Amino acid sequence: MKYVSALSTFALLFFFGTTFGQNDPKAKKILDDVTKKVNTLKTIKANFTLSLTGAKVKDSKSGDIAIKGAKYHVKLTGQEIMCDGKTVWTYNPDAKEVTITKFNPQEQGISPAKLLTNFYDKEYTYKYSKEIKVRGKSCDVIELTPKDASKQVKKIELIIDKSTTMIAGGKIWSKNGNQTDYSITQVVQNSNIPDNVFAWDPKSHQGVETNDLR
Repeated sequence: MKYVSALSTFALLFFFGTTFGQNDPKAKKILDDVTKKVNTLKTIKANFTLSLTGAKVKDSKSGDIAIKGAKYHVKLTGQEIMCDGKTVWTYNPDAKEVTITKFNPQEQGISPAKLLTNFYDKEYTYKYSKEIKVRGKSCDVIELTPKDASKQVKKIELIIDKSTTMIAGGKIWSKNGNQTDYSITQVVQNSNIPDNVFAWDPKSHQGVETNDLR
């Protein structure tokens, strides 16, 4: 469940601060450019790593993600999450269990679907932090702070590759003291991904218990 939360808040999320109560124009320009770039792509595939650290937890996992419009499929060690834009399936192969929920963009954290929109304008204040080098590439760092104080996320850091205008990684700080570091690599744009990749196929998952929460 730790990684379900991390993935729903994941700015695998990709592609995705307050200064006197106003948003930083430089940060907005960079984030808008990321949104424009992602909106020109039909599909995106990438590998990622997640490292979760806190007072009582320390763990790291790797996986891959495929995105096609509002549809996405995330594979993580011990877990798969599929969304066809209407329904979300969360599959735990070890427990042989799949949980089905209705997709509600308003209830999502920084889901892959939200990375295709300017979610940050409505839900976050943001500011430009600094420029750093990541794997030899120049990257901009943007800090986001939730406008809603009830959110479990305290702060988000996005690392954006200046050469590709894509999110290359970042950090998520939770109010419970946990920190999630993530890195995105091997991004493939506009590959052919069939729609059935984003939906659960019960015929190929015989003996799996279903929890339908729709």
